[in-house]
Amino acid sequence: MDSLIAAAARALVDGDALSALKRVALRDDPPALALRGIAMAQLGEHPRARELLRRAARGFGAHEELARARCVVAEAEVALAMRDLRGSPRTLAAASATLEARADRANALHARLIAVRRLLLLGRLDEAASALASVGAGPLPSRLRAPRATKWPLRGQGGRERSELGGCHLSP
Repeated sequence: MDSLIAAAARALVDGDALSALKRVALRDDPPALALRGIAMAQLGEHPRARELLRRAARGFGAHEELARARCVVAEAEVALAMRDLRGSPRTLAAASATLEARADRANALHARLIAVRRLLLLGRLDEAASALASVGAGPLPSRLRAPRATKWPLRGQGGRERSELGGCHLSP
């Protein structure tokens, strides 16, 4: 990873999308396209972000399976922000499996949580609860932890209150 890519990635982690764009705006290599896509998403330019992430995923070669999977997860996140729920869940599941196989557990978990959020937005509460229960109750990375969340009650049919999702709770 070259120094401009590393600096742009650090800027994105800090939430400084404009600084990241300054470093990679004129580059068309796949890592720069991916970072530009993430920066555009942070700025709320979701259609452009999605396009850039797709170009980045296509640009990574066969030996860069991990980078492609990360682009798929980022694009799925952008799709949720756009409320575009038409995408295939199989693509995200395959990316999650690739990430897990390559020991990128934080991004694999993030992919599974995106899938759960998609199910919730589709109103498929039972499937979401089941998917969340299968995620596991292990410790979450700090960037995925919901602050001060202890219960997520759901309304079932007929207004009945449902129990927590799979007995899972998040600690601050």
